[in-house]
Amino acid sequence: MIQQSHFLPYRDGQLHLRQVSPSEANNNLPPVLMLHGAMSNGKVFYSKSGKGLAGFLAKAGFNVYVLDTAGRGLSTPRLSRGFELGQGEVIREQLPLVQSFILAKHPGQQVHWCAHSWGGVLMTSCLIRFADVRESVASLLTFGTKRAIKSRSLKKWLMVDLVWNRVAPALARREGYLAADKWRMGMDNESRASLQQSIHWVSGEWLDADDNFDYGAAAKEIHWPPSWFIAGKNDTVLGNPADIQRTIAECGISEAKYTLLSRADGYRHDYDHAGMLTHMDAESDHFPEVLDWYLSQSIEAIKG
Repeated sequence: MIQQSHFLPYRDGQLHLRQVSPSEANNNLPPVLMLHGAMSNGKVFYSKSGKGLAGFLAKAGFNVYVLDTAGRGLSTPRLSRGFELGQGEVIREQLPLVQSFILAKHPGQQVHWCAHSWGGVLMTSCLIRFADVRESVASLLTFGTKRAIKSRSLKKWLMVDLVWNRVAPALARREGYLAADKWRMGMDNESRASLQQSIHWVSGEWLDADDNFDYGAAAKEIHWPPSWFIAGKNDTVLGNPADIQRTIAECGISEAKYTLLSRADGYRHDYDHAGMLTHMDAESDHFPEVLDWYLSQSIEAIKG
């Protein structure tokens, strides 16, 4: 397995794209693009030692590309006071830019899209908005992705209503961005714009904060690529299974595959939000199922 970093010029800095590849790539297999969620970065999918979903797929022959969105991970400049980019730039600029880069490296191929948590909301938004991008995507696979949180519990009130909606914006106003790593709220930081925009989407309408584009209405009019939404039984707030199913319905994906990672459904654990990707048993539990799905979708993409 080989790992290398690409740095794509973007605005006044660079976007970091980690490529995780097999020693001998199978050029017949479409590449995979992975996107992290809020307060996170690409390392939720990979590690230097080769652990993680990116390394697992690379060992099976796939070229995998993992994006650090602007300001996160190894992308530059790092988040700091005055950083103005939000989630709109990820949807309208960063994902299309990275998609074009991957397509240029793999001519004649489509690209599998894979996301964790809020990254899935950004990816679905990009697919809804841009037909040319959508046509170049072979499939969509998400872990713990919900657009809105409608589930109710004391834990949800503490994590979302109190901490995310009130405490986090106060901290972001003081420092100019949300220093999530400093406050042990997440593995990476969040811009004030992304924070505020995600707050609006989680509790309100699916409208673009910059130009009022209505993603919810547009979603019903498109033809989706093969899609699979994975939920964790113990992911009770950030990716509550009921909220994930509501997201599938809101997107209008009538033939989406849905899986609940729970002991009752034959898996080793009732997985939580991060554990779906980071648990030590994931590689022998549900990752093989993910690989089988990618192989089957890749065969269909080649036939198409």
